[in-house]
Amino acid sequence: MCSNCDYTIHGRHHHFGWDNSIAPVEKVAPGSTIEFQCLDSSGGQLTEKSTLADVGRLDFEKVNPVTGPIFVEGAEPGDALKVTIEAFKPSGFGWTANIPGFGLLADQFKEPGLTLWKYDAASLEPALFGKHGRVPLKPFAGTIGNAPAEKGLHSVVPPRRVGGNLDIRDLAAGTVLYLPVEVAGALFSVGDTHAAQGDGEVCGTAIESAMNAVLTLDVVKGANLKTPRFTTPGPVTRHLDAKGYEVTTGIGADLMEGARSAVAQMVDLLAARYNLAPVDAYMLVSVCGDLRISEIVDMPNWVVSFYFPRCVFE
Repeated sequence: MCSNCDYTIHGRHHHFGWDNSIAPVEKVAPGSTIEFQCLDSSGGQLTEKSTLADVGRLDFEKVNPVTGPIFVEGAEPGDALKVTIEAFKPSGFGWTANIPGFGLLADQFKEPGLTLWKYDAASLEPALFGKHGRVPLKPFAGTIGNAPAEKGLHSVVPPRRVGGNLDIRDLAAGTVLYLPVEVAGALFSVGDTHAAQGDGEVCGTAIESAMNAVLTLDVVKGANLKTPRFTTPGPVTRHLDAKGYEVTTGIGADLMEGARSAVAQMVDLLAARYNLAPVDAYMLVSVCGDLRISEIVDMPNWVVSFYFPRCVFE
């Protein structure tokens, strides 16, 4: 437990989907520091004993649970909820899966895949991948947001104006996130914690890992944000930069097709170079490779690049 926290919200207080009619599990004053017990994105369906067959048995009505909601006193529509990300307390176990029908290259990878990870929750030393790979870790919350104003139950899968399933790996310890408030009290929830993820989360999953998140919630009156914004405490790729990168590109008039091409070429490169099954290479690049828009002005073609950190295998 967090000795400096005002509240602890247990993992049993979770919900599936955003709905502003869900009763808050706690009402807190602005400036409160809260420790949230977050479940993994499978809601505990995938464990250290899971096999490939379990991926096909996932109940999608029970994925991406978020812990909350929290009513923050004084928060009103038009304000912003200021979320200071204080710390994460990882569990030491995680998983990455290729889920048929999901992911950037779903048409190319139609069979399930599963990688189980063990890592040192205290030191956060890079997690072992196969015999030779070592993936640097950077814990963060994939899903973090407020309840939307629109009534009814809304899927937790797509990101929204008020946050939600953002999957931004830089929402790590030290970052300050600002979320638009659409309902009284904000009704904030968090979950879908990851031990590592590349920008793009291209196979659809990261190193999905249950962990506790320590957050301070405050209110910025009259912020009138259109979408979330955040401030990082320093460089954001230092944990990957040490050995440089292998980079593939996709070039054409469609950014999505460019992204697909860049990722597919990196999968092919790693599979051939390191004798990996293509689906394993696909899951690996999802947890530590970054998609970037390199050029978007020289019409009619744009350039999307995919960066894979060489430190994983060197």
